[in-house]
Amino acid sequence: MPTYEFVCVKCGEEFVRIMSISEYESNKPVCPKCGGEARQQISEFIAKTSRKS
Repeated sequence: MPTYEFVCVKCGEEFVRIMSISEYESNKPVCPKCGGEARQQISEFIAKTSRKS
C-alpha cells in the first residue's frame, strides 16, 4: 500500500498515513493533533530493482 505524507495547514504538524488508493481518493485526511485540514506533501522515493547493474 502507498504511503502518503501530509502537513496540517492550521498547526504545521507533519504525519504519515498508509492507505490504499481508493481510501486516499474517498477520504480527506485531517490532522491527528488538532483536527485541521491536511495537505499532501511531495515526498522523495527510491526505486529498488532486483537487477544488478
